[in-house]
Amino acid sequence: MRDLIVTENITVDGVVEATEGWFAPAGDGPQADQSDLEAALRAHMEAADAFLVGRVTFEQMRDYWPKQTDDSTGITEYLNTVSKYVVSRTLRDPHWEHTTVLRGALRAEVESLKSRPGRDIVATGSISLVQELISAGLVDEYRLFVYPVVLGHGRRLFVDASEIAKLRLMETRPFGSGIVLLRYRTVQPAPPPS
Repeated sequence: MRDLIVTENITVDGVVEATEGWFAPAGDGPQADQSDLEAALRAHMEAADAFLVGRVTFEQMRDYWPKQTDDSTGITEYLNTVSKYVVSRTLRDPHWEHTTVLRGALRAEVESLKSRPGRDIVATGSISLVQELISAGLVDEYRLFVYPVVLGHGRRLFVDASEIAKLRLMETRPFGSGIVLLRYRTVQPAPPPS
């Protein structure tokens, strides 16, 4: 079974809403050298062959990434070629190659994706969708790129602490920019004794 990985850029205080200029796509930030961060992103892209997003995030990405002609990060090439799955009841023609619109019940659609052969499925951005995936217990791993910023307000990734029983830390990796990757696996509850 394939893993569903949630990858988010997040502030120290848990905000994932990319407002007020705290987040810029890799390579566009104020730091001159983000090669270590870009290498990590490339490794994550190589481990995934499916990309899951909500309609709003999909449309924002579709309107930005295919137009990038000088992208040295590899994100443009990856997004143009990866199998993209958009959860939407209103999107008809995605206008981006390798895109499938998922219109059915979220749990059934995602479980079907996870049961197919392949590598990781990555969900990023799409705050409402990701929160639904968390609530449904469908997330296998979190890759949180923690930015050295405290906002004090904005939408947070985890809205209800009871949604996740336990996470196991798999990796902590600091980057030269001050961003830190925290990678967690969800710990499945033990079955009740029989």
